Amino acid sequence: MRILKVLVIGVILILAGAVITIFINGSQAIKSDEEVIIRFAHGQPETNDRHKAVVRFKELIEEKSDMKVYIYPNEQLGSEAEMIESVSLDDLQMVAASAFSQYDSTISMFHLPYLFETYEEAWSVLDGPIGEEAAEPLLEDNLRVISYFENGFRHVSANRPIETPEDFEGLKIRTPEFPISLSTFNSLGANPTPMAFGELYMALQQGTVDAQENPVANLNSSKFYEVQKYLSLTRHQYMPLPVAISDEFWKGLTSEQQKIVQESADEAAQYHRNLIVNNEEEIMNDIQKEGMEIIHPDTEAFKEMTKGVHDSFRKRYGGELLDKTLKDLDRE
Repeated sequence: MRILKVLVIGVILILAGAVITIFINGSQAIKSDEEVIIRFAHGQPETNDRHKAVVRFKELIEEKSDMKVYIYPNEQLGSEAEMIESVSLDDLQMVAASAFSQYDSTISMFHLPYLFETYEEAWSVLDGPIGEEAAEPLLEDNLRVISYFENGFRHVSANRPIETPEDFEGLKIRTPEFPISLSTFNSLGANPTPMAFGELYMALQQGTVDAQENPVANLNSSKFYEVQKYLSLTRHQYMPLPVAISDEFWKGLTSEQQKIVQESADEAAQYHRNLIVNNEEEIMNDIQKEGMEIIHPDTEAFKEMTKGVHDSFRKRYGGELLDKTLKDLDRE
Protein backbone atom coordinates (compact mmCIF):
# COMPACT_ATOMS: atom_id res chain seq x y z
CA MET A 1 0.00 0.00 0.00
CA ARG A 2 2.83 2.38 0.87
CA ILE A 3 4.50 1.69 -2.51
CA LEU A 4 1.20 2.41 -4.28
CA LYS A 5 0.88 5.74 -2.47
CA VAL A 6 4.40 6.69 -3.49
CA LEU A 7 3.67 5.83 -7.12
CA VAL A 8 0.43 7.87 -7.12
CA ILE A 9 2.17 10.88 -5.59
CA GLY A 10 4.95 10.57 -8.14
CA VAL A 11 2.49 10.57 -11.06
CA ILE A 12 0.67 13.62 -9.63
CA LEU A 13 3.93 15.52 -9.27
CA ILE A 14 4.95 14.69 -12.85
CA LEU A 15 1.58 15.86 -14.22
CA ALA A 16 1.63 19.02 -12.14
CA GLY A 17 5.13 19.78 -13.36
CA ALA A 18 4.04 19.35 -16.97
CA VAL A 19 1.11 21.75 -16.52
CA ILE A 20 3.29 24.35 -14.80
CA THR A 21 5.90 24.06 -17.55
CA ILE A 22 3.34 24.63 -20.29
CA PHE A 23 1.52 27.54 -18.68
CA ILE A 24 4.43 29.36 -17.04
CA ASN A 25 7.22 28.95 -19.55
CA GLY A 26 4.93 29.79 -22.47
CA SER A 27 6.29 29.22 -25.95
CA GLN A 28 9.51 27.62 -24.71
CA ALA A 29 7.41 24.65 -23.60
CA ILE A 30 5.07 24.21 -26.52
CA LYS A 31 6.91 21.25 -27.98
CA SER A 32 6.54 17.86 -26.33
CA ASP A 33 7.59 14.75 -28.24
CA GLU A 34 7.54 16.82 -31.44
CA GLU A 35 3.94 18.00 -30.82
CA VAL A 36 3.49 21.73 -31.31
CA ILE A 37 0.84 23.44 -29.19
CA ILE A 38 -0.65 26.82 -30.15
CA ARG A 39 -2.62 28.66 -27.49
CA PHE A 40 -4.87 31.23 -29.21
CA ALA A 41 -6.79 33.85 -27.17
CA HIS A 42 -9.45 36.41 -28.01
CA GLY A 43 -11.93 38.60 -26.17
CA GLN A 44 -15.37 37.64 -27.47
CA PRO A 45 -17.85 35.00 -26.20
CA GLU A 46 -18.21 31.65 -27.92
CA THR A 47 -21.44 32.79 -29.61
CA ASN A 48 -19.52 35.47 -31.53
CA ASP A 49 -18.36 35.04 -35.14
CA ARG A 50 -14.82 35.82 -33.98
CA HIS A 51 -14.78 32.64 -31.95
CA LYS A 52 -16.17 30.69 -34.90
CA ALA A 53 -13.31 31.99 -37.05
CA VAL A 54 -10.71 30.94 -34.47
CA VAL A 55 -12.37 27.51 -34.30
CA ARG A 56 -12.09 27.35 -38.09
CA PHE A 57 -8.37 28.16 -37.79
CA LYS A 58 -8.00 25.32 -35.27
CA GLU A 59 -9.81 22.89 -37.59
CA LEU A 60 -7.59 23.80 -40.53
CA ILE A 61 -4.37 23.50 -38.53
CA GLU A 62 -5.32 20.13 -37.09
CA GLU A 63 -6.53 18.81 -40.46
CA LYS A 64 -3.25 19.71 -42.15
CA SER A 65 -0.70 18.94 -39.43
CA ASP A 66 0.05 17.36 -36.06
CA MET A 67 -0.04 20.80 -34.39
CA LYS A 68 -2.69 21.33 -31.72
CA VAL A 69 -4.63 24.56 -31.10
CA TYR A 70 -6.20 25.44 -27.74
CA ILE A 71 -8.64 28.37 -27.75
CA TYR A 72 -9.20 30.83 -24.88
CA PRO A 73 -12.24 33.05 -25.64
CA ASN A 74 -14.09 35.73 -23.69
CA GLU A 75 -11.04 37.45 -22.12
CA GLN A 76 -10.20 34.28 -20.16
CA LEU A 77 -6.52 35.30 -20.29
CA GLY A 78 -7.09 38.99 -19.63
CA SER A 79 -8.11 42.11 -21.51
CA GLU A 80 -7.09 42.66 -25.15
CA ALA A 81 -4.08 44.69 -24.02
CA GLU A 82 -3.05 41.96 -21.57
CA MET A 83 -3.43 39.18 -24.14
CA ILE A 84 -1.31 41.09 -26.65
CA GLU A 85 1.30 41.68 -23.98
CA SER A 86 1.39 37.92 -23.28
CA VAL A 87 2.17 37.27 -26.95
CA SER A 88 4.80 40.01 -26.92
CA LEU A 89 6.41 38.35 -23.90
CA ASP A 90 6.21 34.94 -25.63
CA ASP A 91 3.94 33.57 -22.88
CA LEU A 92 1.06 33.06 -25.35
CA GLN A 93 1.36 32.02 -28.97
CA MET A 94 -1.50 33.83 -30.76
CA VAL A 95 -4.13 36.52 -30.24
CA ALA A 96 -6.92 38.13 -32.27
CA ALA A 97 -7.36 41.67 -30.95
CA SER A 98 -7.35 45.36 -31.86
CA ALA A 99 -5.34 47.00 -29.07
CA PHE A 100 -1.93 47.07 -30.79
CA SER A 101 -1.48 50.84 -30.64
CA GLN A 102 0.06 50.41 -27.16
CA TYR A 103 3.18 49.20 -29.02
CA ASP A 104 3.08 51.22 -32.23
CA SER A 105 0.45 53.63 -33.53
CA THR A 106 1.05 53.03 -37.23
CA ILE A 107 -1.47 50.18 -37.36
CA SER A 108 -4.09 52.37 -35.67
CA MET A 109 -4.32 54.40 -38.89
CA PHE A 110 -6.97 51.90 -40.01
CA HIS A 111 -9.16 53.15 -37.12
CA LEU A 112 -9.45 56.67 -38.53
CA PRO A 113 -13.11 57.73 -38.78
CA TYR A 114 -14.73 57.25 -42.17
CA LEU A 115 -11.46 56.12 -43.78
CA PHE A 116 -13.18 53.20 -45.53
CA GLU A 117 -16.60 53.27 -47.12
CA THR A 118 -17.03 49.56 -47.85
CA TYR A 119 -15.70 46.24 -46.63
CA GLU A 120 -14.12 45.61 -50.01
CA GLU A 121 -12.13 48.85 -49.79
CA ALA A 122 -10.78 47.87 -46.39
CA TRP A 123 -9.86 44.34 -47.44
CA SER A 124 -8.00 45.50 -50.55
CA VAL A 125 -5.80 47.74 -48.38
CA LEU A 126 -5.30 45.30 -45.50
CA ASP A 127 -4.39 42.37 -47.72
CA GLY A 128 -1.84 44.35 -49.72
CA PRO A 129 1.52 46.01 -49.06
CA ILE A 130 -0.07 48.74 -46.90
CA GLY A 131 -1.39 46.14 -44.45
CA GLU A 132 2.10 44.61 -44.24
CA GLU A 133 3.80 47.99 -43.81
CA ALA A 134 1.42 49.06 -41.04
CA ALA A 135 2.14 45.89 -39.06
CA GLU A 136 5.90 45.75 -39.60
CA PRO A 137 6.92 47.96 -36.61
CA LEU A 138 5.22 45.49 -34.25
CA LEU A 139 7.95 42.94 -34.97
CA GLU A 140 10.20 44.94 -32.66
CA ASP A 141 7.91 43.80 -29.83
CA ASN A 142 7.79 40.15 -30.95
CA LEU A 143 4.36 40.62 -32.57
CA ARG A 144 4.03 39.21 -36.09
CA VAL A 145 0.68 40.04 -37.72
CA ILE A 146 -0.13 37.17 -40.07
CA SER A 147 -3.68 38.09 -41.11
CA TYR A 148 -6.53 40.48 -40.54
CA PHE A 149 -9.73 38.95 -39.22
CA GLU A 150 -12.94 40.99 -39.35
CA ASN A 151 -14.27 43.40 -36.75
CA GLY A 152 -16.57 45.34 -39.03
CA PHE A 153 -18.00 48.83 -39.11
CA ARG A 154 -18.79 50.29 -35.72
CA HIS A 155 -22.14 51.80 -34.75
CA VAL A 156 -23.53 53.52 -31.66
CA SER A 157 -26.14 52.11 -29.31
CA ALA A 158 -27.74 54.24 -26.61
CA ASN A 159 -30.90 54.80 -24.64
CA ARG A 160 -31.67 57.84 -26.73
CA PRO A 161 -31.69 58.13 -30.53
CA ILE A 162 -28.48 59.41 -32.15
CA GLU A 163 -29.44 61.13 -35.40
CA THR A 164 -27.34 64.32 -35.53
CA PRO A 165 -24.02 65.49 -34.02
CA GLU A 166 -25.99 67.44 -31.41
CA ASP A 167 -27.28 64.14 -30.03
CA PHE A 168 -23.73 63.24 -28.98
CA GLU A 169 -23.40 66.30 -26.74
CA GLY A 170 -22.42 65.13 -23.25
CA LEU A 171 -23.16 61.47 -24.05
CA LYS A 172 -21.09 59.21 -21.79
CA ILE A 173 -20.05 56.52 -24.23
CA ARG A 174 -17.80 53.53 -23.63
CA THR A 175 -14.96 53.17 -26.11
CA PRO A 176 -11.89 50.98 -26.29
CA GLU A 177 -8.81 52.65 -24.84
CA PHE A 178 -7.56 53.66 -28.29
CA PRO A 179 -6.43 57.26 -28.90
CA ILE A 180 -8.29 57.49 -32.22
CA SER A 181 -11.54 56.24 -30.67
CA LEU A 182 -11.25 58.81 -27.90
CA SER A 183 -10.44 61.61 -30.38
CA THR A 184 -13.33 60.62 -32.62
CA PHE A 185 -15.94 60.95 -29.89
CA ASN A 186 -14.37 64.02 -28.38
CA SER A 187 -14.69 65.67 -31.78
CA LEU A 188 -18.39 64.78 -31.82
CA GLY A 189 -18.94 66.40 -28.39
CA ALA A 190 -19.41 63.14 -26.50
CA ASN A 191 -17.74 62.08 -23.27
CA PRO A 192 -15.76 58.94 -24.23
CA THR A 193 -15.07 56.56 -21.35
CA PRO A 194 -12.49 53.80 -21.92
CA MET A 195 -13.42 50.45 -20.42
CA ALA A 196 -12.60 46.77 -20.92
CA PHE A 197 -15.18 45.01 -23.09
CA GLY A 198 -15.89 42.43 -20.41
CA GLU A 199 -17.10 45.16 -18.04
CA LEU A 200 -19.40 46.82 -20.56
CA TYR A 201 -22.71 44.98 -20.12
CA MET A 202 -22.85 45.70 -16.39
CA ALA A 203 -21.77 49.32 -16.95
CA LEU A 204 -24.68 49.81 -19.37
CA GLN A 205 -27.07 48.02 -17.05
CA GLN A 206 -26.07 50.14 -14.06
CA GLY A 207 -25.93 53.41 -16.01
CA THR A 208 -22.20 53.89 -15.49
CA VAL A 209 -22.15 54.76 -19.20
CA ASP A 210 -25.06 55.83 -21.40
CA ALA A 211 -23.94 54.31 -24.66
CA GLN A 212 -21.42 52.11 -26.41
CA GLU A 213 -20.09 51.62 -29.95
CA ASN A 214 -19.35 48.29 -31.60
CA PRO A 215 -20.02 46.25 -34.72
CA VAL A 216 -23.50 44.69 -34.68
CA ALA A 217 -22.06 41.16 -34.27
CA ASN A 218 -20.47 42.15 -30.95
CA LEU A 219 -23.60 43.97 -29.81
CA ASN A 220 -25.74 40.93 -30.58
CA SER A 221 -23.53 38.23 -29.07
CA SER A 222 -23.15 40.24 -25.85
CA LYS A 223 -26.91 40.97 -25.71
CA PHE A 224 -26.55 44.72 -25.38
CA TYR A 225 -30.08 44.99 -26.78
CA GLU A 226 -31.22 43.99 -23.27
CA VAL A 227 -29.83 47.23 -21.82
CA GLN A 228 -29.98 49.64 -24.81
CA LYS A 229 -32.99 50.94 -26.74
CA TYR A 230 -31.55 52.42 -29.94
CA LEU A 231 -28.94 51.40 -32.49
CA SER A 232 -27.74 54.20 -34.77
CA LEU A 233 -25.91 52.96 -37.87
CA THR A 234 -23.20 55.61 -37.79
CA ARG A 235 -20.46 53.51 -39.46
CA HIS A 236 -18.02 55.93 -37.82
CA GLN A 237 -15.07 53.53 -37.86
CA TYR A 238 -13.99 50.42 -39.64
CA MET A 239 -11.82 48.35 -37.34
CA PRO A 240 -9.90 45.31 -38.55
CA LEU A 241 -8.92 42.53 -36.18
CA PRO A 242 -5.21 41.78 -36.55
CA VAL A 243 -4.16 38.23 -35.72
CA ALA A 244 -0.68 38.22 -34.19
CA ILE A 245 1.66 35.36 -33.41
CA SER A 246 4.73 35.44 -31.21
CA ASP A 247 7.60 36.04 -33.62
CA GLU A 248 9.91 33.94 -31.45
CA PHE A 249 7.42 31.07 -31.61
CA TRP A 250 7.02 31.58 -35.37
CA LYS A 251 10.77 31.34 -35.94
CA GLY A 252 10.84 28.07 -34.00
CA LEU A 253 8.44 26.46 -36.48
CA THR A 254 9.62 24.60 -39.55
CA SER A 255 9.04 26.24 -42.94
CA GLU A 256 6.24 23.73 -43.60
CA GLN A 257 4.57 24.53 -40.28
CA GLN A 258 4.84 28.27 -40.99
CA LYS A 259 3.19 27.71 -44.37
CA ILE A 260 0.32 25.78 -42.76
CA VAL A 261 -0.20 28.41 -40.06
CA GLN A 262 -0.15 31.25 -42.61
CA GLU A 263 -2.54 29.54 -45.03
CA SER A 264 -4.90 28.59 -42.20
CA ALA A 265 -4.91 32.15 -40.84
CA ASP A 266 -5.68 33.55 -44.31
CA GLU A 267 -8.49 31.07 -44.87
CA ALA A 268 -9.96 31.67 -41.41
CA ALA A 269 -9.81 35.45 -42.03
CA GLN A 270 -11.86 35.07 -45.21
CA TYR A 271 -14.26 32.77 -43.40
CA HIS A 272 -14.69 35.43 -40.68
CA ARG A 273 -15.27 38.19 -43.23
CA ASN A 274 -17.94 36.16 -44.99
CA LEU A 275 -19.68 35.43 -41.68
CA ILE A 276 -19.77 39.09 -40.70
CA VAL A 277 -21.02 40.40 -44.04
CA ASN A 278 -23.55 37.61 -44.66
CA ASN A 279 -24.96 37.67 -41.12
CA GLU A 280 -25.18 41.43 -40.59
CA GLU A 281 -28.69 41.91 -42.00
CA GLU A 282 -30.01 38.87 -40.15
CA ILE A 283 -28.48 40.12 -36.90
CA MET A 284 -30.15 43.50 -37.28
CA ASN A 285 -33.48 41.78 -37.86
CA ASP A 286 -32.92 39.72 -34.71
CA ILE A 287 -32.10 42.70 -32.50
CA GLN A 288 -35.17 44.53 -33.81
CA LYS A 289 -37.25 41.53 -32.74
CA GLU A 290 -35.67 41.92 -29.30
CA GLY A 291 -37.13 45.44 -29.17
CA MET A 292 -34.21 47.56 -30.32
CA GLU A 293 -35.01 50.43 -32.69
CA ILE A 294 -32.59 50.90 -35.59
CA ILE A 295 -31.85 54.42 -36.82
CA HIS A 296 -30.28 55.31 -40.17
CA PRO A 297 -28.74 58.78 -39.65
CA ASP A 298 -27.22 60.94 -42.37
CA THR A 299 -23.52 60.42 -41.62
CA GLU A 300 -22.17 63.36 -43.66
CA ALA A 301 -22.31 65.72 -40.68
CA PHE A 302 -20.48 63.15 -38.52
CA LYS A 303 -17.84 62.76 -41.21
CA GLU A 304 -17.31 66.52 -41.39
CA MET A 305 -16.93 66.88 -37.63
CA THR A 306 -14.32 64.11 -37.39
CA LYS A 307 -11.99 65.35 -40.15
CA GLY A 308 -9.78 66.90 -37.49
CA VAL A 309 -8.93 63.41 -36.21
CA HIS A 310 -7.20 62.72 -39.55
CA ASP A 311 -5.28 66.00 -39.29
CA SER A 312 -4.15 65.20 -35.74
CA PHE A 313 -2.96 61.76 -36.81
CA ARG A 314 -0.87 63.31 -39.60
CA LYS A 315 0.72 65.83 -37.26
CA ARG A 316 1.54 63.26 -34.61
CA TYR A 317 2.55 60.19 -36.63
CA GLY A 318 3.17 61.46 -40.14
CA GLY A 319 0.99 61.15 -43.21
CA GLU A 320 3.04 58.99 -45.56
CA LEU A 321 1.16 55.74 -45.00
CA LEU A 322 -2.18 57.54 -44.90
CA ASP A 323 -1.40 59.17 -48.24
CA LYS A 324 -0.56 55.76 -49.70
CA THR A 325 -3.88 54.46 -48.42
CA LEU A 326 -5.86 57.35 -49.88
CA LYS A 327 -4.06 56.90 -53.19
CA ASP A 328 -4.90 53.20 -53.14
CA LEU A 329 -8.54 54.15 -52.55
CA ASP A 330 -8.44 56.78 -55.35
CA ARG A 331 -9.14 59.56 -52.84
CA GLU A 332 -6.08 61.74 -53.21
